Amino acid sequence: MFLPQGIDAFRDHFVEALEDGDTELNGVARSAPLQGWEHLQALDRQITWCDAQVATHVKHDSNAQRVMAVIGIGALTSSVAVATVGDARLFKNGRQFAAWIGTVRKQKSSGGKTRLGRITKQGNTCLRTLLFQGARSAVTSAHRRSDRLLRWIVQLQARVGWYRTLVAVANKHARILWAILARGERFDPSYVSTPSTPSQPR
Repeated sequence: MFLPQGIDAFRDHFVEALEDGDTELNGVARSAPLQGWEHLQALDRQITWCDAQVATHVKHDSNAQRVMAVIGIGALTSSVAVATVGDARLFKNGRQFAAWIGTVRKQKSSGGKTRLGRITKQGNTCLRTLLFQGARSAVTSAHRRSDRLLRWIVQLQARVGWYRTLVAVANKHARILWAILARGERFDPSYVSTPSTPSQPR
């Protein structure tokens, strides 16, 4: 049994290929994949239902709508952020909020100098993961836009590379989320302050 590559091709041609008279599969070898196919379809229906619930939540929540305006953040991340954070005013500032999520980089002091290392990864794992996915999207599409923040992303990536740029953008997104949720601010990529360039860890 042969199928074209890609999940869409798999969905379109799996049953047809399995029931092809030329296939050598029969008996249990044929029924087991069919049961797996039915399970996959059930999961697809469940995911579709969950996506609809998320879309409904975002549609009726002004905080989630403001969060979704941030470049790279979609309905799922905005919904999770609003549901998870609760009252963002409990955090003193954006840095404290970013530390709670786990996007702040570790500080190492030696000889009177402070250097930044890797992120702590201590905090809200789900929200941090979604923020990094959003940061990845922002970094990937930055060259197609011309607002201030994304110009900074392009310049930063040219200087420090993909990974450090990803960390910086995720951290910046976390601080923007705090400003939106704690102060009720709206995201404006033309006026948002650009973060300082992350130092090279040693």
